[in-house]
Order: sequence, then structure tokens, then C-alpha cells
Amino acid sequence: MLIQPIPAPDLLAQPPRPPGAPIPTERPAIPSPDQDRYYDASGPAFARLQRANEALAGFPVDRAGFIDWVAALRDGRIAPRSARDGLAPPSLHDLDVVMRNTKEMPWVRFPHLAHSQWLDCASCHPSPFAEKAGAATVTMERIFRGEACGMCHGKVAFPAWQQCERCHSVPVSGAGSLYGER
Repeated sequence: MLIQPIPAPDLLAQPPRPPGAPIPTERPAIPSPDQDRYYDASGPAFARLQRANEALAGFPVDRAGFIDWVAALRDGRIAPRSARDGLAPPSLHDLDVVMRNTKEMPWVRFPHLAHSQWLDCASCHPSPFAEKAGAATVTMERIFRGEACGMCHGKVAFPAWQQCERCHSVPVSGAGSLYGER
């Protein structure tokens, strides 16, 4: 069964980019349609809240227009804390995991370093991922259901139903590419 992800309504509301228009590299300060629906307008601090378009203006974006959080981290636009008090240094883990059970797709490279720069190990281990190679069952169906990688991707990180090559990045001899070549 083919699973068709349903994009968030505000993604559908964005007008298409005119042909030949340059791909933006930074998020514009223009408010998205209905962005105030994410705020409680009846709350006492509503008028003082910074809107998303103001807070994220100038942040780097990927080719689909989503905030590129890794680029923002690398450029010094953000400095995540590894603990609430901000005193503990992050526990960096520079190890890539390659997942080979991808059918005819390129293999998946999971970069621990990009994730451990702002997530504590306990965010993913032992649940939803055991700290043992091959112990986790990761499928696109589970990701689309908000499980495994989908706990973040599609919510606070780039959506898994766009830009397959961001995860499926390890070429495999004899397998098809993401663009149909063999």
C-alpha cells in the first residue's frame, strides 16, 4: 500500500514560485497565512508575543523553503542548550549510522553529530531507538505515522515526505537513484 502524506494546511496555502524565480536561501519576514491560529489570542501575553515570521526572518532555508536548522546551528544563528539550566556541555556523538534495508532506494545515512548538537541522547535512546545496531524497525510508514524519525521530522524538523535525498543519501550500486536513473 502506498502511503500519501498529507502536508500541513499552511504549506498548501503558499503560492507556487514563478518559473525561473530564484530559490530563496533565507526565510522572509512576510507573515504566513493564518499564522496567528497557532497563538491563544485570548491569553494575556498575546500582544507581546513575537510572531514566527519575525523570529525566523533571515534564517537559512533548504530548497523546499523549510528552516535548515543544521545550517542555522553551523552559522551561529542558534545555540541550543543541552540542559534547561544551560550549564551542561552537549554530549556530542560523531558517528554516522547507515541503514541498508531501503529496498530500491539509496541507503539512509543517519548523522549522530547533527542530532547530538542539540538533542540529548535520552531524546532518542532507549526509546524510540535501542542503542543496538539493527534493533529498531524504521519504515517510511512508521515515520509518516509520527513514529521513529517521524517524532521530529514533519513537526520540528524537515518533513520526511519532501527531499528524500536528505536521508537517502548513500548511493548503492545497481539501485535506482531518487530521480529514476539506474
